[in-house]
Order: sequence, then structure tokens, then C-alpha cells
Amino acid sequence: MGNKLNDPIARLMGLRYKSHPWHGLDVGDNAPESVMAFIEMVPTDTVKYEVDKTSGYLKIDRPQKFSNVVPALYGFLPQTYCGRSVGEYCSEKSGKEGIEGDLDPLDICILTEKSISHGDIIAEVRPIGGFRMIDGNEADDKIIAVLINDATYGGFTDIKCVPAVITDRLKHYFLTYKDMPGLESEAEITHIYGVEEAHEVIVRSMNDYKTKFENLEDILRHV
Repeated sequence: MGNKLNDPIARLMGLRYKSHPWHGLDVGDNAPESVMAFIEMVPTDTVKYEVDKTSGYLKIDRPQKFSNVVPALYGFLPQTYCGRSVGEYCSEKSGKEGIEGDLDPLDICILTEKSISHGDIIAEVRPIGGFRMIDGNEADDKIIAVLINDATYGGFTDIKCVPAVITDRLKHYFLTYKDMPGLESEAEITHIYGVEEAHEVIVRSMNDYKTKFENLEDILRHV
């Protein structure tokens, strides 16, 4: 199944039906250098939202029990999947054996100076790096990107350009947002990597998606 909906019937269907944000949107012709991201959450959200994989609508995952809110735009890349290839790359780079992909679309965090008031939107962004996050034995990479043409962050080309206070804030959020009283966290960030590794993770997640959803019947069973 191709990424583009170029035929007349597909265009007509697009006028009547909203595309599923995971399967129906295109990650972009210039991926991995620039990508189209689907944004689920913004920094003002005090409830964690995520896309329901069946319906494609945003659902309430859980209220934030503490004052920990996402410090940037947060979402995922359409038509990506963290499967075998993403897990193998995480194992190779972290030195930890038996790491598997978390079986979700690839997460992305977007830096911008603008105040975006709500999620459920798409944005063209440029990846500049990422966090190699492992939760249990699962690869849960967080790609870091900048909003294209952003006045403050638009010129950043690598995560090394980002002030340490911002990367520290992001790192703290991802290591604590799942914390529950009395339970020990299994999440760790082993590396903060630059743009080249971010591109490799994105390409692998795109290939994992193609492997997982290689024909229309597979996709329809998941929507």
C-alpha cells in the first residue's frame, strides 16, 4: 500500500472521512530529514491524551497525578512502528541484549517558541536528535524535533544546539511521567543522541511499519 492517496476515489473519501492519524496520514516525502508529526499533547495539558489505535480519536489516558506536565509538543510519527528493527538498533547502541520495540508508533517531541493551545493537529518538523529510552525491555525512543521556520528553534540542526536546561527538563519528564506511588520505575534513558541516529531510528520505524502493515487487510484489522 503506497503512502500517497493520489487516485480520485481516495481524494473523494478524504473529503468525507477524517484520516486515521496513525495509518491515514503521510509521514512526508522528505522523511527522515523533515517529517509530518501528529501532536497529541501540548504543555498546558494536565491530562495525558493519546490516540486510540482503533478509532483514531484522542482519548484520555490518565490525569496527571502530580504537577508534571509535558514541556513541549508531544505526539508521534504517522506510518511508523517500533518493532524488531527499532529494538535491534536500541540493543546495538545500548549494549543491552533482548530489547524489543514497544509496538507503538514512534514518539516525537517538538520544540517551538509558539504557544499551541491544543493537540489533535499536524505539524511539519525537523528531527534534530533523540533520547534512547528503555522501559522494561522495550525500546521507547523519543525523537526530538523543531518546528520548521520557528523563530527561536527553527535554525537548530542538532540536539547539541539545544540548551542543557531544556534537554534536562525533557529528560526529567520522560523519566517520571509514568511514576506511581509505591512502584519502582523501570524506565531509563541510556543516551541522548544526535541527528544522524535520529534519522536511523525514524527509517527503521518506517520499515518496521511496512513489515507490520504490509497490506490493506492488515491495516483494516487494526482500525
